Amino acid sequence: MPQLSRYSDEHVEQLLNELVNVLEKHKAPTDLSLMVLGNMVTNLINTSVAPAQRQAIVRSFAQALQSSVSDDQAH
Repeated sequence: MPQLSRYSDEHVEQLLNELVNVLEKHKAPTDLSLMVLGNMVTNLINTSVAPAQRQAIVRSFAQALQSSVSDDQAH
């Protein structure tokens, strides 16, 4: 069952494109891009989520990330 979002696909795509553009502008390799994005996620959680909810948010985020990654061998 698809998950409904309170955000439009257009808004999500716009933000994603802007983030990708910044990484491409700086010619960030994959490992650096992942480090920066990981630090951004950590910062968002630590500054915007109540301490009592952080571990649940992290588990949910990690599960969503794992579910969204394809197991095919192409890259």
